[in-house]
Amino acid sequence: MELQIIDYRPEYQPYFEKFNKQWLEEYFTVEPLDKWVLEQPEEAIIKNGGKIYFLTSGDKVVGTVALRFIEEGVFELTKMAVDKSYRGTGAGQFLCQAGIDKAHEMGIQKLILFSNRILKNAIHIYHKLGFTEIPVEQGTYGRADIMMEINF
Repeated sequence: MELQIIDYRPEYQPYFEKFNKQWLEEYFTVEPLDKWVLEQPEEAIIKNGGKIYFLTSGDKVVGTVALRFIEEGVFELTKMAVDKSYRGTGAGQFLCQAGIDKAHEMGIQKLILFSNRILKNAIHIYHKLGFTEIPVEQGTYGRADIMMEINF
């Protein structure tokens, strides 16, 4: 399986929405912030200096990750999702590492993320790739019970 990271293209927005809604609906609910970001990614992420990437395997889009601007030097690794049929293949870790690498290339000083402890595989990947746990900032996502960061 040859995986490749490509930049956002407007025609890929449906994948961004679909892959993220798949896991959100499976484990949680789609919150108003999620709905806006997933349906209007150019407005919600790209317009403010953020980035969205897609993971491809051959000619198939199989995953996505976004870097959302928070404040000068700080971005959120967010909306990371892999197509259900590609879970457990290493695609998620590849995608997360790519998000970290892209943030580093952009000169970002700190990358944060919000997650939930029931997503054990994701938490394991985050730790493995260098994220450390910090106190959760309340209010961004109702489902978040863990917050992590990586400093460059």
